Amino acid sequence: MARNGFSDLLSRHGQRGIASVCSAHPWAIRAAAEQASADDGLLLIEATCNQVNQDGGYTGMRPDGFRDFVQKLVAGTGLSPHKLMLGGDHLGPHVWRNLPAEDAMAKAEEMVGQYARAGFAKIHLDTSMPCAGDPDILSDETIAARAARLAGIAEISCPDGMAPFYIVGTEVPVPGGASQGHALSVTTPEAAARTLAAHKRAFSAAGLADAWSRVVGLVVQPGVEFDNVSVANYRPADASRLARWREDHGEGLVFEAHSTDFQRDDAYAALVRDGFAILKVGPGVTFAMREAICALAEIEKWIIAPAAQSGLLDVIRTVMQENPRYWRDYYAGTAAEQELLLFNSYSDRIRYYWPNPKIEAATAKLIANLAAAPAPDILLSRYLPAQYRGVREGRLARDPQALILDRIRDALRPYAAACKA
Repeated sequence: MARNGFSDLLSRHGQRGIASVCSAHPWAIRAAAEQASADDGLLLIEATCNQVNQDGGYTGMRPDGFRDFVQKLVAGTGLSPHKLMLGGDHLGPHVWRNLPAEDAMAKAEEMVGQYARAGFAKIHLDTSMPCAGDPDILSDETIAARAARLAGIAEISCPDGMAPFYIVGTEVPVPGGASQGHALSVTTPEAAARTLAAHKRAFSAAGLADAWSRVVGLVVQPGVEFDNVSVANYRPADASRLARWREDHGEGLVFEAHSTDFQRDDAYAALVRDGFAILKVGPGVTFAMREAICALAEIEKWIIAPAAQSGLLDVIRTVMQENPRYWRDYYAGTAAEQELLLFNSYSDRIRYYWPNPKIEAATAKLIANLAAAPAPDILLSRYLPAQYRGVREGRLARDPQALILDRIRDALRPYAAACKA
């Protein structure tokens, strides 16, 4: 698929852009598929190098397993399988960056090969991070050469008749989310031009002219980010020089914007207008999911006898305190401040804990309790007001899982509206 082929693909489905949903939670994927089905649009689901790799990642899935997992979920929503695209995000040596560069790149090659063999259509090559023995900041030439090396592996690994398209770029947010505080500057046209030129030379030197024709996007920083408690809003004026550069000198590439979660609704249309045709969203969907689940846990306290309650919030708190691996380096402060972030942070580190068996069991009990004793209107109005309106209007079932899925779709609807042609 050449660069214009990517734009043509969007156009055929009535889209100017596409939301890239980066999540491995079944409810997040199902909600995204239901939204795409309602819009008669494309669905792009991505897995990061941390989530899915040859060692299983934190999901325990390799690329082919994640493919099968997503396809099964999507099949139950009515969305045509031909409208599903799978992507690999931040594919590079990040997971193994504590190893010497050559060892880390060998691991990255194995991972990229597995993603390509599994039929992932979109591959984001991220070799921007230094490995053991590297300088603190890698040159554009080193990053580009490593990206081309990984593209070469993908090219020889993909199934016959399938040619993936690639995303490159050096100004790439860290996988997993930002820590507290923002130090943002919009990518300059000069930096974007250097990145593009370096990758073009590297692909040419590696004999990857055909692969270069399928480099369809460049990751740049449009000035959007979020941390635990705040969001940096998109300011179109700040990105205007970058947007003009893409139109005049971007060789037909689109921009890919990471960390677009939690923007104001009007920001998404502005981003798409300014050439950011691929909008990444991850914690935003699981944040909405967590809001719904915690709301249902509060409703449960009102209508289910104490001995029969799931105790989900207490289970989550205990599991996260006993195993702080996924949040300790992100949530600073006093015990009270950490407690606030555990259940409310934009960064949503709780998303790493949903597969825990104790949390899964408590979540299942919550769902069963509220399926047997549905939440009354007065409590839905208090804890899930948007879903309350849907139930009252007869367009949403009172079933707890339906309520959760609809709350997740609340996070995706602004993307869908902005991406329509």
